[in-house]
Amino acid sequence: MRLFTLKHCTAYLLTSLISCLLISPQSLASNTNYLSHKLKGNTVVITTNLATVTLDAYGEGAIAAHYQPLDKKLPASQLPSFAIKEQAMNSSFVITEDNKQLTLTSNKLSAVINKTPFSISYYQKDNSQKNRLLIAEQQGFFSGTVNEVKEIPASEGSTVSKIIKESPVQGFRFHLNDKEKLLGGGERVLGMDRRGHSFPLYNRAHYGYTTHSQQMNFSIPAVMSSEKYIVLFDNSAKGYMDLAKKEKNTLEFSAVAGRMAYIVFSADTYPKLLNNYVDVTGKQPLPPRWSLGNYASRFGYRSEAEVRATVNKFIDLDFPLDALILDLYWFGKDIKGHMGNLAWDKNAFPEPEKMISDIKDQGVKTILITEPFVLSTSSKWQDAVKQQALATDAQGKAKQFDFYFGNTGLVDVFSGKGQQWFNDIYQQLYQQGVTGWWGDLGEPEVHPSDTLHTLSDGSVVNADAIHNVYGHQWAKMVFDNQLKMSPDQRPFILMRSGFSGSQRYGMIPWTGDVSRSWDGLKPQVELSLQMSLLGMAYTHSDLGGFAGGETFDQEMYIRWLQYGVFQPIYRPHAQDNIAPEVVFHDKQTQDILRKFIKLRYKLLPYNYSLAYQNSLTGMPLMRPLFFEQEFKQESDSASFDNVSSYLWGDAFLVTPVVSANVSSVDVNLPAGVWFDYFTSDNKPAKKYQGNQTINLATRLETLPVLVRGGAFIPMIDDIQSTQDYDPCKLTVHYYADSSVSSADYEMYEDDGETYQAIEKGLFELLKFSAKQQKKQLTININRTGKGYNGMPQARIMTLVIHNIAQPPNKISLNNKVINNAMWQNKSNTLTVTFTWQHQPLTLTIQ
Repeated sequence: MRLFTLKHCTAYLLTSLISCLLISPQSLASNTNYLSHKLKGNTVVITTNLATVTLDAYGEGAIAAHYQPLDKKLPASQLPSFAIKEQAMNSSFVITEDNKQLTLTSNKLSAVINKTPFSISYYQKDNSQKNRLLIAEQQGFFSGTVNEVKEIPASEGSTVSKIIKESPVQGFRFHLNDKEKLLGGGERVLGMDRRGHSFPLYNRAHYGYTTHSQQMNFSIPAVMSSEKYIVLFDNSAKGYMDLAKKEKNTLEFSAVAGRMAYIVFSADTYPKLLNNYVDVTGKQPLPPRWSLGNYASRFGYRSEAEVRATVNKFIDLDFPLDALILDLYWFGKDIKGHMGNLAWDKNAFPEPEKMISDIKDQGVKTILITEPFVLSTSSKWQDAVKQQALATDAQGKAKQFDFYFGNTGLVDVFSGKGQQWFNDIYQQLYQQGVTGWWGDLGEPEVHPSDTLHTLSDGSVVNADAIHNVYGHQWAKMVFDNQLKMSPDQRPFILMRSGFSGSQRYGMIPWTGDVSRSWDGLKPQVELSLQMSLLGMAYTHSDLGGFAGGETFDQEMYIRWLQYGVFQPIYRPHAQDNIAPEVVFHDKQTQDILRKFIKLRYKLLPYNYSLAYQNSLTGMPLMRPLFFEQEFKQESDSASFDNVSSYLWGDAFLVTPVVSANVSSVDVNLPAGVWFDYFTSDNKPAKKYQGNQTINLATRLETLPVLVRGGAFIPMIDDIQSTQDYDPCKLTVHYYADSSVSSADYEMYEDDGETYQAIEKGLFELLKFSAKQQKKQLTININRTGKGYNGMPQARIMTLVIHNIAQPPNKISLNNKVINNAMWQNKSNTLTVTFTWQHQPLTLTIQ
């Protein structure tokens, strides 16, 4: 096995023998009884004979419940919420009470507390103002024990189970109805509907995964139901979730430590449900525009000369490029022995600052990998120990343990001293010109249970209590520090592990060390959709696959990078026995993918507007088909389960090719009219009616992509990097159809880099609308917003209107007839070009 193959699979190999957690409930809280309640501000505090329960309402559709058992047997039970955003404002309740129940209502969501035995049920008012049961506790919380079981080899090909640890646990059990479907749990490969599965809540790398994975880098202890609610278990500890596998119609969560709390979210629609979720857990800050461009990345670039040559090759071969990512060789020539140095290896990178400056002049930003492990053999070990930057053991000394890279300690990102030590390193590197940060191994990949962390209030907790929020806290540290260094610059933070709410720190996650194979490509839509529906909308894959592979599979590589055009981040990355960068492959591969990467750049105005929508409402860039169809009964389940196709924004329906030698794919069309996006320029775009399954032909040079009738798609001309982005020229495609009587679209524009541009109002919205009458199409263009630095005073606008089957009789712009429009009879398109000085415009086609 190659050393680079071992790099990312260390933790998986060390811990894979821990096969399961067996929960043995000892005392279900059926004897919990209500005693009294009081109001503290907007918080309702309920006293029972076994616990104090506090309830808070947030926003338009969220209620949080926090149980504090009186026996306080669970470690770290006083931990704060990591899921709820800082400075979250709770709402007030309307409270009613009778002898049997206490009802707390906020907006349309109600918590109904049954007094004896104590339990809480949650109801949502529907459009007829009737209360609909969403989910109900099975009598409060429970306590029990968890057995960690290790499979011990017994003889060749067989194992025996041995209990290696027994720990107390507490948790919640909820009733489910017979028909509801559940997604959630974060990064796992189980299918969209995860009902019927049990899995651990413990962030852990799964090296080389393919079409099944119970446990991966990023756990989110939450489920979204087809009944339009989310329940989030607000607990950072090692735990478990059972989605009606162990017991029919029962959702169970348990944890070995931490706060016993959960939040229920509800809404009338799925997009609004997600909006309510991010209103509480935090919204993703708008990323820098360059982050939507193309990245050069591999494991890894070994020298300054290799970096420069790679950047030049992209430019020479006419491939756009915006960033280059350096893996661990920037601080050491070998995989082992150097982790924790976090300073340039001057033998390989003699002039790093000049290198960074030079490639920046070429439009390419530098992103560096950093890990939280400091080897005892590294140059910074003594300083980290002296500065008390590392997590400790029971004696208060730096905790040391062995893993693949060597004997190590772990930076305590929870403690003030650990943060200061780490931040000083980031500051030095930022001053050298580094633009973005890659946090790797942040599960943490190896995290012994007896490792102790010091929180900001001085309390000390063990690793199991906060394992799942280590990456979350690390991202917060980097985010806050970056804004301290440069308050007006949007941070870029690439990390593979986090928690519910990590999106508010600008975290951009990826789907881990996926197999470089067709089977590795197959689950990528599922993974991105699952994460996006719980706030992590920039979840993406190592394009082309990361792990393994002995020979270059051209077809698989092309198909993966084609799909990447329509996913949030375009970042090929892999072990370098096979080059992940397209510029190092054959001419046919280059020629096919050059068009796709250039399309990615042409779509920047569209994609950037998706980022704006996400930052405003939590709406994902990649959207499941069930957003188009309300799930009402079992016969509607196909759209909920669909991982073959997805929506890229509102306009595109994408069906990645995930198998070899595919000449056509089946596509389930939502309602409406859909056009084949990759129809030849010399032919009209083929049209399909929605609400049916079609078989769409494809070939290696194209991807099965459809565009919705009534869609506006803004585009720009070719550029080498976003450094060349020119807002003065804009091409807007409109897909007209007689069935679409009206359509509206907003395009977001700002300077591409100012932090909180939305909140500061430093942007403009370009507004497009269309009205289709029997013999007339009217398109209106307008703008709002106070603008931004560098905003053009005028734009050269080109409107390309598709599906115009015959030449128009008359075209007028603000009631003035124009004669420079071009109708193409082969493609049935009409092109109109004019200068727009931002006054309201009306284009009329008769």
